[in-house]
Amino acid sequence: MAMVSISMAIGVNTATFPSLKRCRRGMAFASLSTKASGVRVTEGEGNLPKLVLTSPAGSEAEIYLFGGCITSWKVPGGRDLLFVRPDAVFNGKKPISGGVPHCFPQFGPGPIQQHGFARNMDWAVVDSENPEGNPIVTLELKDDPYSRAMWDFSFHALFKVTLNAKSLSTELTVKNTDKIAFSFSTALHTYFRASVSGASVKGLKGCKTLNKDPDPKNPVEGKEERDVVTFPGFVDCVYLDASSELQLDNGLGDLVSIKNTNWSDAVLWNPYLQMQACYKDFVCVENAKIGSVQLEPEQTWTAVQHLSIG
Repeated sequence: MAMVSISMAIGVNTATFPSLKRCRRGMAFASLSTKASGVRVTEGEGNLPKLVLTSPAGSEAEIYLFGGCITSWKVPGGRDLLFVRPDAVFNGKKPISGGVPHCFPQFGPGPIQQHGFARNMDWAVVDSENPEGNPIVTLELKDDPYSRAMWDFSFHALFKVTLNAKSLSTELTVKNTDKIAFSFSTALHTYFRASVSGASVKGLKGCKTLNKDPDPKNPVEGKEERDVVTFPGFVDCVYLDASSELQLDNGLGDLVSIKNTNWSDAVLWNPYLQMQACYKDFVCVENAKIGSVQLEPEQTWTAVQHLSIG
């Protein structure tokens, strides 16, 4: 497959987008295939480069290279099923609050910064293709001095995003490129556009729960007894060994199927009155790996998320 520089492949002047030539922490962006129709790069919020994927059916997705964050998924007709908070900052320093942020190599609080560093680094484009016209892009993240200052291991992460007419799929692969074993936890902190008073999730009944309400530092263990889980107030709950398919009714007329492979857990979150400006407009339904993944040198771990509507 012929490969050229990202600016040549998509016809972008790097003088306009200097961050395409070199990211903030000194890692050169990789090349992109000339065959990648349905993929273009443009200037996003805060002058950050973003990829725009479009399918022949009219669906669209946007991915910021900063954080490798999917910020938009529009189905044919223009409805965006993802949500970006109005207080989101696009300055290349703070993580983007909304869409599908990465939590890696740590979910939640812990010895390093909240939710790890992957959502606060530049990812590189390493490949793209468009079988049957549906765009696929693959981003990568590698360790650098910034990550090693917090988590002193060598790793290689790939994030493959596939857009179809009524679905958005992601595949995350983490490889241990170090000489010693390491462990991590991870999640996709997905924000769905919703009417919180009408939103609900099916598929969690019978799961062991770790309820972080009222004290996030001391979650209460329990078991989910409800067939349909709603968001009547503050919600911050981990569901261990969750089903491989959940169904989200976003309260706006959409039923979203959330299928996964190897994301063993799920998290529901809505901040309620802690974010009065926007809590009514979204819910988070997150695929997660709460327990540590242990990788020996050269081993890999892969998990798939498949979002779709009927």
